[in-house]
Amino acid sequence: MTLTVPAPAKLNLFLHITGRRPDGYHLLESIFQFLDISDELGFTPISTPEILLSPAIPGVAHEDNLIVRAAEALKQHCGRPELGVQIELVKVLPMGGGLGGGSSDAATTLIALNHLWQLGLSRNELMAIGLNLGADVPIFVFGHAAFATGVGEQLTKVEPEESWYLVVHPGIEIITQAVFTHPDLPRATPALPQALSNWQEHQNDCQALVFKLYPQVAQAHQWLLEYAPSRMTGTGACLFAPFSSRGAAAQALADLPKNYRGFIAKGLNRSPAYQALAMCSEG
Repeated sequence: MTLTVPAPAKLNLFLHITGRRPDGYHLLESIFQFLDISDELGFTPISTPEILLSPAIPGVAHEDNLIVRAAEALKQHCGRPELGVQIELVKVLPMGGGLGGGSSDAATTLIALNHLWQLGLSRNELMAIGLNLGADVPIFVFGHAAFATGVGEQLTKVEPEESWYLVVHPGIEIITQAVFTHPDLPRATPALPQALSNWQEHQNDCQALVFKLYPQVAQAHQWLLEYAPSRMTGTGACLFAPFSSRGAAAQALADLPKNYRGFIAKGLNRSPAYQALAMCSEG
């Protein structure tokens, strides 16, 4: 039997960088919200102790793929080297777009294999494993829109409006590490006194630097601003703007320049990955 679970995209509705730890990790504040567009992963148990993944992602070694690393980390954590799985990936989310695709794939792997292999780990245990894979993995394991602090792992549930968004990808890939290690990145935004759901008044601290380094992103931002308030998610390259209805977003999408990619998505405060697992359990 194959267990099929989505790995949703996320938006950083805003992103503050409030400091830096001695180990080099940045201290953040953000609101994460999911989108109803996802990669999809199919998990089939096998009798041999292997993690098989297809198709391979060009330029990424098998052992370096976050999906494989997540499965191996789960086996190691539970002391279950005999477990194996065949994983089929349907890749929809762009790499280097700021939508969290790789982190979401890893998180879906953790929660799906915890279910499939009947390991019985709590959500907090899975989040701890995920944090070792990447700072964005815990939010996808958490499974609810959240105000994030720390390096992104300290999460408080929030309920931002579930808007319709037009997401625009200017056709380039941005390496997150290159942005976070840049000397011109702001790193001293004052911390907010409390968690919040209202995000429109707050900025993305990475945005100005990315616009300077990647003029294509700045140009796409200027185009999207003609239709609605535009901002960048994460370290880019994707930009997003909220609309009052799907129809309003579709009108803007119809004018999208041919050198950009774009899609309409609904904001979700609950992860569709857990909804899919719940349906499997009921079935």
